[in-house]
Amino acid sequence: MRIVRETGKPVAHVARDLGINEYTLYNWVQMDRLAAGQAGGDSGGGTLKESAEEELARLRREKAELARQHAKEKAAWEKERAELEDERDVLKRSVVLWVKEAMGR
Repeated sequence: MRIVRETGKPVAHVARDLGINEYTLYNWVQMDRLAAGQAGGDSGGGTLKESAEEELARLRREKAELARQHAKEKAAWEKERAELEDERDVLKRSVVLWVKEAMGR
């Protein structure tokens, strides 16, 4: 992070020189800029905090909705799986009876 900050070299070049993934270095540089209050040149910390809290609330609502949807889908799949297993078992028994009848037993 210091190399990028002090030299002004592009993140991709510094990452290549250090032998690390450029996205990893980019994330580190962004976190460093956020910690230093330089992200996007925004000096209104209250606005950023509010929007971050709003985003967090939105994401929590989305997560809860997705969890509910997943539970419904999982229940439906479990019901269908149980029905298919029952059908399979009936077919297995039918084949056994058919084979026994065909063999004259």
